[in-house]
Amino acid sequence: MLLFYIRHGDPIYHPDMLTPLGEAQAQAVAKRLSLYGLDRIYSSPSTRAMQTAQPTADLTKLPITEADFADEKYAWDELTVPLPNDRRTWLFQHPETRSIFASGEFRRLGEDWCEHPDFSQYKDGIARAKRDTDAFLLSLGYKHDREAGKYGVVRDNNERIALFAHQGFGMAFLSSLLDIPYPAFCTHFDMSHSNVTVIEFRNENGYSIPCVLSLSNDAHLYKEGIATKYANRIYF
Repeated sequence: MLLFYIRHGDPIYHPDMLTPLGEAQAQAVAKRLSLYGLDRIYSSPSTRAMQTAQPTADLTKLPITEADFADEKYAWDELTVPLPNDRRTWLFQHPETRSIFASGEFRRLGEDWCEHPDFSQYKDGIARAKRDTDAFLLSLGYKHDREAGKYGVVRDNNERIALFAHQGFGMAFLSSLLDIPYPAFCTHFDMSHSNVTVIEFRNENGYSIPCVLSLSNDAHLYKEGIATKYANRIYF
């Protein structure tokens, strides 16, 4: 199985929708995903994710299955840190938290990082992300064995699956899927608008260890002549 994880296109968050740039990005990623075909399309119920998924659904003639667990509202409630004036930001965007996450102390804690007294309030959010990730993969034929760091193949699956969702949710989802502690993943990896992450689940005698073939790839933007300014911040 190939799992394509796509962050939504360039958004306006209030109201929830794509910008004209985001709409162009959605059309570009649709051309890319339809080139070799998909078998199923899932999307967060948010408007910005659905609008990103729709051109792919139109080109592939596939329905979009709503994936409520991928709605970013859950991660936002559970994996953010308060700021002055009743504002909040993601753990991975907060400079002080990023510094702590990168420290040797946190790297040694591994998956037990939520046991740290300063971060115990995030335990339920991480547990929910793990439950939802495991349930989604099981529905696709892969039973997660976290102790072994691999998946039992319950049902052989040669499909290509697309999941359109978000950055904040994606940090928890992908770290859970790959058995990489959340602090390590969200501190050292990122994803930009409409970019594509491809993960292969290869059957190796009844089990699978997912392998990232491409992370936050923007080749579809380059091909269509759309600006490849990463997160509207930097060209490289």
